Amino acid sequence: MEATTLKGGTQDGYEIILNDQAAMDAAFETLEKILDGLKTQMATSDKHITFDIITGNRLLTSAQRQRLENIFANYQLFSIHKVISNVITKEKAQRMKDLENVHILDRVIRNGQEVNVEGDVLFLGQIHQGGKLFVSGNIFVMGTVEGIVQAGFPNIESKFIIGDIKTAQQVRIGEQFEILDDSTRSKIKTNTVIYVNDYIH
Repeated sequence: MEATTLKGGTQDGYEIILNDQAAMDAAFETLEKILDGLKTQMATSDKHITFDIITGNRLLTSAQRQRLENIFANYQLFSIHKVISNVITKEKAQRMKDLENVHILDRVIRNGQEVNVEGDVLFLGQIHQGGKLFVSGNIFVMGTVEGIVQAGFPNIESKFIIGDIKTAQQVRIGEQFEILDDSTRSKIKTNTVIYVNDYIH
């Protein structure tokens, strides 16, 4: 198999497959030859072409990605649409695992403290006024909230908060927020579900 293979040629662009069994130097050298040939074929065209780079079971290092970008920088009408790999970093794998879990949080968050959690949270502790709990997923409140809670941190508005938040200073879903005052608290019960711009009792 060639170190680098060109596929596609549709209106959506091309795919370039970097053979994960080949040496990277060979793959990049072949890539440059492919792009040179394509540039020659399209000498009379000013159409911009994008490429999906398929790396298979290989994750490019930062240096390899930089070299890839430098190669494409030599071709004015060619650009990288995205780089696709069958593998992911350990950090991304851990984040995906965290997002799928419900974390049980039983602690006190005091004034001035900020706690950030990836995924959903079952909150059993206490948030004092001025304390902040920012969660990327949903929040299930079974503790006491007198500070600020945010589900969908920083900007996901499809998440929700369930539980007793009538003593909270502020509740947020993504970038939307509600500052709770006496009139608002009168509408809230212990089984309230909060989502963007509404309440369900």
